[in-house]
Amino acid sequence: MKYVLVSGGVVSGLGKGVTASSIGVVLKACGLRVTSIKIDPYLNTDAGTMSPFEHGEVFVLDDGGEVDLDLGNYERFLDVTLTRDNNITTGKIYQSVLDKERRGEFLGKTVQVVPHITDAIRNWIESVSSVPVDGKEGSPDVCVIELGGTVGDIESMPFIEALRQLSFSVGKAVLCFLSFIESAGKLVLILDAVQWNPEAPPRTLPRVRLLCGQDNFCLVHVSLIPVLGVVGEQKTKPTQHSVRELRALGLTPHLLACRSAQAGNILNIHDVPNIWHVPLLLRSPPSSQPRFRVRRDKGKFNIGLYGSNGTKASSEFRVGLTWTDLKVLCYLTDYESSVSALLLLLIYKSGVRGQRLMIISPIQLVRIAMVGKYIGLTDSYLSVVKALLHACIACSLKPSVDWIAASDLEDDSAKLTPEAHAAAWETLRGAACVLVPGGFGDRGVQGMILAAKYARENRIPYLGICLGMQISVLGLERANSTEFDAETPDPVVFFMPEGSRTHMGSTMRLGSRRTLFQTPDCITSKLYHNSEYVDERHRHRYEVNPEVIVKLEEADLKFVGKDESGRRMEILELPTHPFYVGVQFHPEFKSRPGRPSALFLGLILAATGQLESYLNKHQNGS
Repeated sequence: MKYVLVSGGVVSGLGKGVTASSIGVVLKACGLRVTSIKIDPYLNTDAGTMSPFEHGEVFVLDDGGEVDLDLGNYERFLDVTLTRDNNITTGKIYQSVLDKERRGEFLGKTVQVVPHITDAIRNWIESVSSVPVDGKEGSPDVCVIELGGTVGDIESMPFIEALRQLSFSVGKAVLCFLSFIESAGKLVLILDAVQWNPEAPPRTLPRVRLLCGQDNFCLVHVSLIPVLGVVGEQKTKPTQHSVRELRALGLTPHLLACRSAQAGNILNIHDVPNIWHVPLLLRSPPSSQPRFRVRRDKGKFNIGLYGSNGTKASSEFRVGLTWTDLKVLCYLTDYESSVSALLLLLIYKSGVRGQRLMIISPIQLVRIAMVGKYIGLTDSYLSVVKALLHACIACSLKPSVDWIAASDLEDDSAKLTPEAHAAAWETLRGAACVLVPGGFGDRGVQGMILAAKYARENRIPYLGICLGMQISVLGLERANSTEFDAETPDPVVFFMPEGSRTHMGSTMRLGSRRTLFQTPDCITSKLYHNSEYVDERHRHRYEVNPEVIVKLEEADLKFVGKDESGRRMEILELPTHPFYVGVQFHPEFKSRPGRPSALFLGLILAATGQLESYLNKHQNGS
């Protein structure tokens, strides 16, 4: 197993996750099987109870894991399916160690950070990195590890120490024998190093084992190169201090990925229009810069920096990584469009050397009204935005997302903040379609109901996700949800019977669940190519009350998708509307650049008048 560790310094938010994902893309383009691990040093067990305003989106995996949004980037970039174990937190590590201590597995020893916590971290990494995530049998070739936070954070110290140990334990092992002889009345220390065979270790004592793992471990440090506005000069001093701090902790970077507003003659990850340019920066930087390559050298493949003429650059950091299954280099095409997610199609469709992909820059915009609760931090809806991008690219369109705070649409806002109220409604009326994503709590719910009502009455394409589906039924007279009023006499939406009211973490209905279509004659079924069922990821505590389904369907709503029990409503449609769909699940989590979510694709097609022709074309599942 080969490990590529991505750490960060100077400040947070430099793009370690995108850098790690992009490195994985480059390695995958070379024919290697890649897996990813995200280390979050916070004490939370997972990201499930964190505020979207503080931490951004909570990404949900097939197994129900509530994880950091960077794992969403990994899945989208690499087209893999990760598990909750691919997200390591301090809370998980300490919980596992303390559970062992309670079971008496440490045999009365004093449990300490070193070695017990660090050993648990190493064992977790080595165990998870061997699990295939691409649907194939056998272990991956490379594991890309992202260490969250910045170097010097006190909470990340155990992880840095564990990774330092890992760097020495994953390579060629050398066993050193220490022995003493007497010479001229003095004791002389003899150090004799030989290759160590772990299956048949020598019996000579005493001995000390020195493990050298540099053939299998590469550290990429992401740092900041600020540009002073007065003189316009790049300053490397912050990066120097960051590297010094990292080296003091026992880790020496092999490569520096320097974030800057300007390009430079280094492995420079400068500011770009969107994250899909980053793999190209690593694979094919401008001709004046060195290139990040995997090259063959006497049977060994090395990652390093090479000049534009193919010769080794003077600033090269050469890392000897012995890739055993390298097939061919993918020459990624230069990207000319501002929407560059199509870049990944080359990786999904072809591994043939020299093949290029024609990319036509989209010129038509489609305006999408995003009516949400957490628009103050757009990362709260990161996967939704990516799914819209994937769908627009499939239609040769460029998305223009208009963010609308749901509370600004409410009647109270007209009195308190009339300018924001007027601007919100003007934006909503100018959109080609409306999307209401998930959320928790009653803030802004009335605004969401008004947005859904506007889309329904004006025949504007509408997609409601999770809470966005539930507010579609709350628009009826006197209808309410026990989430917003526990004593409501008309609980159209209520708390799931199996849910916990005392514990918040990991108690929702989570992960991939099956939805059965009740009829093939519905838009959603046709978008999923007439499949009998669909497996999508869920994250909710409340659901539509099955006791009121008959009454709701009398009001023209049709529940065309239900769970396997037939009592849990999953998909609703308004048959008299061109495209009015609400789903209890989160289709955005499984959208990919080359395979857009069916429902997001349907929303964009309906917004541009292409839905009917698309459905007719794919009526037979082609």
